[in-house]
Amino acid sequence: MEGSSSGGADPGPATAPSGEGEGCEGLWELPVEHCERRPVCGRCSRPQKVCLCPFLPVHPLKVSTCLYIIQHPAEESRVLRTVPLLAACLPPDKCKILVGRRFNEDRYPELATVCRNPNTLILYPGAEATNLEDAMMSSSPSVMIIIDGTWSQAKDIFYKNALFRLPKQVQLKPSISSQYVIRTQPTNTCLSTLECAAVALSILEKNKSIQETILHPLQALCSFQLQHGAQIHHSKEHLLKNGLYDKPMPKNKRKLRRMELLVNNVKI
Repeated sequence: MEGSSSGGADPGPATAPSGEGEGCEGLWELPVEHCERRPVCGRCSRPQKVCLCPFLPVHPLKVSTCLYIIQHPAEESRVLRTVPLLAACLPPDKCKILVGRRFNEDRYPELATVCRNPNTLILYPGAEATNLEDAMMSSSPSVMIIIDGTWSQAKDIFYKNALFRLPKQVQLKPSISSQYVIRTQPTNTCLSTLECAAVALSILEKNKSIQETILHPLQALCSFQLQHGAQIHHSKEHLLKNGLYDKPMPKNKRKLRRMELLVNNVKI
């Protein structure tokens, strides 16, 4: 009871009560269960039980354009990423993937040479970007750089790496909606990396069937996920315009302003 005297010295808070931890004896000796990862397909990088190789082209597509995919490190750990499917559709020498946030000439001399090549394009939308079809009229591009990441990650990579300001900046016309419906996009016309590459290659190679072939495994991936419990993700633009956005509005003024622009159909 409070205020009573036990007749002995106060052990103080630093002294553990008698018997504490006795119930945990032996726990450290229990065997640790190791979680084995599911076998992964060497071509499509999907678990073997849900391999998407039947939806890939039998042989890599014959293209003259070389893609350089600049991938943010966070994309490597995503389960439903699209770049492995894109790489599986193309010859290894036509789809090169570089992972990182910062790229300089000393560490990436090959990339620096590519960026200085007048026939290299970088796909990144913005006020300074030219529509890809228009850029085709003045030259015959041989290399295209595409940044793989969320929009904020892509923006960080583009503006904080001087090398990526050297190639001619191009963008795609907002003519199609994303079929990557298991991941939320900012707007209805924002495309996944695979979709951007599919559309761009079909234009650069003047072959519409390339787009259909590259999109086939993505369509199969989304169909499989939806059949097994995934939900269709509408874009933030769609959710905001229809009063369906159920998350707290951001307190950051810049992010709040971006949402207002989405609702008002202002290009961002």
